[in-house]
Amino acid sequence: MMLSRSFLVLRQKFFCKRCMSHIPVMVNSVVNYLKNKNVIIDMTFGEGGHTKALLRSSPSSVIICLDKDPEAFKAAQELAVEHPNRIYPVHGNFSDLPQLLKNLNVKEVDGILFDYGCSSGQLDVAERGFALSKAGPLDMRMNPNSDSPTAADILQYADEQDLYAIFKIYGEEKNARKIARAIIENRYTFTPVKTTTDLANLVSAILPSRTDKLGRPSHPATKIFQALRIFVNDELNEIDYGMILAKHFLKLGGTLVTISFHSLEDTIVKRHLTGNLLENSANPLPLRYTSHLTCSD
Repeated sequence: MMLSRSFLVLRQKFFCKRCMSHIPVMVNSVVNYLKNKNVIIDMTFGEGGHTKALLRSSPSSVIICLDKDPEAFKAAQELAVEHPNRIYPVHGNFSDLPQLLKNLNVKEVDGILFDYGCSSGQLDVAERGFALSKAGPLDMRMNPNSDSPTAADILQYADEQDLYAIFKIYGEEKNARKIARAIIENRYTFTPVKTTTDLANLVSAILPSRTDKLGRPSHPATKIFQALRIFVNDELNEIDYGMILAKHFLKLGGTLVTISFHSLEDTIVKRHLTGNLLENSANPLPLRYTSHLTCSD
C-alpha cells in the first residue's frame, strides 16, 4: 500500500503562485519532510526554489531535477554547474521518468516531491499565454518546443461538444455550454480567439463578475484558462502516472511530498493514497459512490 511506503504532505495552496514571485510554496514543510534524504527527485523543478532550500538544509543530498519546460531545465543545468555531483537535471514529462532514471542508473530513491500546476515564472511571461492578466498568444504549452496543439488551436478547431467537455471537466465551469457556443459563434464572424485578451474579453462579456471562496474578486475566465492549460498539457493523466511511478521508485520507508492547487489534482493524489484505483490508475468514480464504508473525497 502507498501509505506504508510514504508520508503525504498535502495542502491546498492558499494564494496564487504568481503572487509568490521566487518564494516556493510551503518550503519549510517540504524541507522538514525531505531533509537529509540521500536521493530526491524534484518532479516539478520550476524555478528551483524547493531544490535550493534542500541544497542548503541537506548538504549530503543528491537531487534529480525534472521539468518539461525547457527554461526550467536550463535553470536546473545552471544550478548543476554550481553544485556538481549533487544536482542532476533531466528534461521531460512525469511519464518519461523510467527512461530518464535508467539513463542515470538510478533504480530507487528516498524522496519524491510534486508541486503541481504552473510556476510563477511561466505565469509571469506574457508570451507563454498562461496568465489572463497579461496580453499574449494563447499558447499554454509547458514545453513550447513540442509539436502538441496550443490553446488557440483547441479553440479554433475543437467542436462545441468537445469545448464544452473541456471547460466542464477540467475547469468545473457551470457555464461551460454558453462559453463553448460563444467561441463557435466567433468563428462564423471571422473573429477567432487567438490571444489571452481575446479569451478574457469574450468570457467577461458573457459571465458576470465573480468572487472566489474567500470573497476576493475573481476574473470570470479563470476556470476557462485552467481548463485549457490542463487539457493542452495532459496534466491529470501525467499526475496519475506520476503517482504510479512514485510508488514504483520510492524505497520502502521513502517520503512522498505532494502540493496541490485545486480539487482535480487533490482528488487524484488522494485516490492513489487510499487505494481507490482501477488497474493502478485513480478511480474516476467518486469515493462516495464506491462503498458506504469509505469517506467522501
